[in-house]
This record gives sequence, structure tokens and C-alpha cells, in this order.
Amino acid sequence: MARGWHGWLRRGVLAGALVAVAFTPGQASGSSSSGCTASRCGAAGIVRWVRPLPGSWTATSDVLGTVRAAQGGGGQAYAAAGRDVAAIGFDMTVYAYSARSGDPLWAKELTGFPAGSQIVSVRVWPGVVTVGVARGPELDAASSSQRTVILTAGAGRQLHSYPAAPFGGAIAADTRNTVVVGSTAVTSYDNATGRVSWSRATGHASQDWRSDSGHVYVAQAAGGYLGTGPVTALRKISLRTGAEQIVRPSGGSFNGRLSAVLRDVVLFSGAQGVSAYSGTTGQFLWRRAGAVPESVDVTAGLFYLTVGSTLTGVQPWTGRTQARVTGVNGADSGGVYGVRNGVALGLDLGPLGEAWGYDVTSQRVIWTTRPLPWPHYFVDLSGIGGSADPDNATVLLTACPQRIATASGQLCQDPELVLIDR
Repeated sequence: MARGWHGWLRRGVLAGALVAVAFTPGQASGSSSSGCTASRCGAAGIVRWVRPLPGSWTATSDVLGTVRAAQGGGGQAYAAAGRDVAAIGFDMTVYAYSARSGDPLWAKELTGFPAGSQIVSVRVWPGVVTVGVARGPELDAASSSQRTVILTAGAGRQLHSYPAAPFGGAIAADTRNTVVVGSTAVTSYDNATGRVSWSRATGHASQDWRSDSGHVYVAQAAGGYLGTGPVTALRKISLRTGAEQIVRPSGGSFNGRLSAVLRDVVLFSGAQGVSAYSGTTGQFLWRRAGAVPESVDVTAGLFYLTVGSTLTGVQPWTGRTQARVTGVNGADSGGVYGVRNGVALGLDLGPLGEAWGYDVTSQRVIWTTRPLPWPHYFVDLSGIGGSADPDNATVLLTACPQRIATASGQLCQDPELVLIDR
């Protein structure tokens, strides 16, 4: 498995990694984190609600945890939580719950698709839920024809579907408009009519992209994200108006592949490390040799890079180190699933699983949940949605409190969808 979501996005052939963890955990299965005491746990780490899940699920002892059973009708499950709605989708049905109470809101079977189609992403926005669907029997996420379906968040009413790129789809949405990354363009649609509000061409092949602060940055490389050509320019497109700026580096090409964007600084990664550039002028800013980009702390405004076994938070414009995560609960930085507002999220695996928060300043665990046996962490390769939206202080997991051994594996008797505060 490639380390980090940046590698997954470049390598479309690794579509199966969508259900794996964001960073390969360093914790051993069944290990237990160092719990925080009641006096310093606070509200974070509280399990807000637990709800039973339909369908057939298994509980595995590896990093996957509680996942859909292949013999139960198919494919992987995808989930995301917003401020008001949490949603999970698998096969061709989406289930929605109140993010506050966990009360079931609706279940919607998607229609208008050929047999063999399957959900490949779920994202939650104010007023709408967007669902990626790979069409037909050829479900290789790197090459299949895909659509983005718009559902109303309150009732699950199916509004429209729009063409989408593999590893693209909806990158901004509300009740009025949806912006979709397609194979050859970034397009904003009017949700009331389904008509195009604006569209900006991005070339003949699907490209790497990242969104930040109301813009999407689309790489321009020969052959797209599966090609070997260098990135010679970036298209910086306003998600609100579609206004476009072409950003070019002074050296003719950027050093590596587009991996992250934060506060108008774009990060490129390659075999030698990472390089940062201005997202407005293309000016080179700094380089960190041997580093691998892992995540972005949107709230605190830091890129997180792995160098050796250390997860390092760096300031976007200067590259100066602001935080370090080393030896979390006896694990290396691979045990961390992302950092939000200076607190790293971690999971213990196996039957005694817990989620925990590790303060990168004080270098200690500041909260833990109650046991969440066989937890599963959802990944969205775009960084939008998945288990832990960087703009939302919740984490959505699946868990399995009871399982039985069968000839085909460990069947989960009571699969659960769990929402925790962090």
C-alpha cells in the first residue's frame, strides 16, 4: 500500500485503498492507548451516538476493521458526516442519520443507472449529500464512467446526476449549486435545473487537483495524473464564480506532483521530498528533503509531513517546523490518522479498539473514547468527506461489538455506525 493519500490519488489503480486507513497505523491489533483521566478528558472523545447498520459485515483483525462482507452483495462502504447529517452508502443505497442525535432520516436507493453500478464515494454538504457512482459492471475506479448524484439532505430526494472524473466528483456544494471535477473540466451546476452555471476546461486527461479557501487548483501535466510528464502549470479556479488564473513556476515546471494546498501555498512531492510554491505567482518558497506529505491541519494552518518516523507540522509560507509527533503511544507517526487544531487522531485496533486524541504541543493523549471494537476508518482520497472532515469536529466509524467465526471469515453480528466528538 502506498504511504499517504497523495500516492493513492496519483495511482488510480489503487482504488481498493479507498477503504483503508489514511496513514498505515503503527499500533498492533488489540493494543490499548494510554487513556486520559476524567479531569483532563473534557467533552472530546465522547461517543455521541451508535446506530445499527443493515447488511452483511465482517470484522477483520488487520487495519480494515469492520467492513462490508464481499459475499453480502458487494462492494465497499463509503461514509461522511457534516454538521447536520451523517451518511453511509454501499451497493446502490444511501442511509442518512441526524448528526446530532443519530436518528435515522432516510434511506435512498439510487435509480437511473445500469445493472452492476456501485457507490464509490459519499460527501456531505450544507443542504445536500453528493454520491459518486461508478457505472456498469466495470467498476475499476480509475477508469470507469462515473456520475455524481445530488440528494437533498433532509429527505434524500434525488435531484440530478452530473458527469465526474475518477477520484473527482463534487468538491463544493449547497442547496443551490454543485461544483464537480470532471475528466476534462471543472463545472458548476444549478441544482434546481441541472444546467451548467459555468465550466472551465482542464485538458484531455484527468489531472491531480486540490481545493482550498474557495478555490480548486488543477495540475496541468501531459497524460494527466497517470502520466509521467511534469506539471508545467496550475489552473486556480474560483469555486464561486469560475474565474480562472494560470499559475506557472519560474523554472518551467513544478518539482513533483500536486499533493496539498493550504492558505494559497501549493505543495508538490517527489522522490527527493516536498517543495512549496505560491499558489498565486508560482514562486518557489521552500523545500524539505526526504519528506512525505501526509495531511493538512486546516484549523491550525499547518502542513503535516513525515520524515522518517516523525510527523512534523510546518508553516505553509516558510516551511518552519511548528509541531512534531513522535512515538505516539509507542507507535511511530504511522499511527496518526490526521491532525485537527493541533490534536492528532489515533485508533487502537482489534477487539479493544478506542479512538484517542494526542495533543502535539503537550505530547500526550488528552482524550480517549470508550471501547470501539474493530473500528474502521473511512478514507476519501480527495480529502473531502470520509471519517473525519477537517472542517468538522466529529469522527465517523464502523465497529463490531460481536462477531462469530464462519467458513468465510469473522461475521459481524451487530455492525454499528458510531459518531464521536473530537
